[in-house]
Amino acid sequence: MTVNLVRPVTDGGLQHRVRDEQMRGDAYFDSPWPAEDGGAMRLASTSTVPLNIQPDDRLQVTRRRTQLSTMTILGAPGEVFLLTHSAMRAQLGFPTSSRVTRVDAQTLKTISKSPRLPGGRMWPGGMALHRNGDLYVVYGNHAHRLDRGLSLRASLTLPHDLPYNSFVVLDCGLLVCKNISDRVAARLCIIDPDTLRPVCAGIDCPEPSIARLSARGDTVYVVGVKSIFRYHWDRAACRLIFDDGWRHDYATGTQQSYGWDVVLARDHAWFMDNGHHRYRISMIGAGVSLTPNRLIRVSLHDSSDHDSIEVSGLGGGSITNPPVFDIRRQIVVAMDSANKQLRAWRFNAVQRTLTPIWRRTNFGAASHMLLYPSSGELVTNDYHDGCEYVAVLDIVTGENLARAKIGAPLQGVVFPSPGWGRDFFWCSMGFVARVAVAQDKPLLLGGAETGRS
Repeated sequence: MTVNLVRPVTDGGLQHRVRDEQMRGDAYFDSPWPAEDGGAMRLASTSTVPLNIQPDDRLQVTRRRTQLSTMTILGAPGEVFLLTHSAMRAQLGFPTSSRVTRVDAQTLKTISKSPRLPGGRMWPGGMALHRNGDLYVVYGNHAHRLDRGLSLRASLTLPHDLPYNSFVVLDCGLLVCKNISDRVAARLCIIDPDTLRPVCAGIDCPEPSIARLSARGDTVYVVGVKSIFRYHWDRAACRLIFDDGWRHDYATGTQQSYGWDVVLARDHAWFMDNGHHRYRISMIGAGVSLTPNRLIRVSLHDSSDHDSIEVSGLGGGSITNPPVFDIRRQIVVAMDSANKQLRAWRFNAVQRTLTPIWRRTNFGAASHMLLYPSSGELVTNDYHDGCEYVAVLDIVTGENLARAKIGAPLQGVVFPSPGWGRDFFWCSMGFVARVAVAQDKPLLLGGAETGRS
């Protein structure tokens, strides 16, 4: 099967606005949440029923102890898969491993689990459900293919002896992953989902990259330590082609450190910089650069059309995750985790302007977020007094709609997902939690704990 080089369309954005609303690429499993951030564009937006929180509603927490939890994803109706990884071996310099567990969608009890999957150096990896119905995991310097019963079908050792921070699935079905480093140049590895083998030689990027990859269609976006750039998959040539006409240097000549994951929405790339930090327990006060961190916008049609704005304006600003863009309301929400600030702007796509609409101070948000676009409910975390809480905010006003104590002593920086009803799942290092709108039940502040994975 061959097609021509795939490049972004120039139709005024109409086609991609429709794709934005679809939230995931064509190669992902037909699920409300088949991958981290909902799909390769990282919109963090779910098509499931909203929480629809009313004034008298409360949140109920069911919590389960785990090893380090990274994410949950949804499969066929009722299926919930949890990715965890080991950690203690890393403290001794030994390779670590990952594991996928299918959990009950309400109690979080184990239904089935994979064998321990070989990994390598520790860094939270990722998993996704492919349109072929199988699960794929990239963790450490390994990629794995599992069936939905969690039997291992194939494994691949990746070229660098470095951690690989997850992957994206292109519309053509190929998997693309890369090593994470701020010193070693990023190398893209393109994997056939059927054979779990590279389909071509790896692609050396022009600089290192910390951020996870993003993709739209068959185009891969890379946030390097200095610039953002992209590659188009050429099926006829069977390789990725560097787009030398689209690149934005966001860091040279500034005191800013590298950016994190990029969100592809409304024909723009959105990400934040000052990603270098000293996270151990929380992101609070963990910034390294003395400058404020910034929200950065780059047009997908013309990289010379770009802008940046300081999130809080406070020195030492830092983050470790992406912003959220609400396509329906044209609202972008960004954070300064080091200074406990969360802020929202309304975007004018014609004038390319951001107008502030609300700000939350002393608010400990650091994790990936979750958006219910039909109701405008935004789920995030709030680390306060040494304990993690989750909060549901109105994305238009910033008003707190509901709040619940997760109870973890560490501030979460990984991935939530929606559930199958008026609920969502929250991963927080040593816990995974189901947070649901209570159905005439008492609020469990500490969480009802089930078994350990």
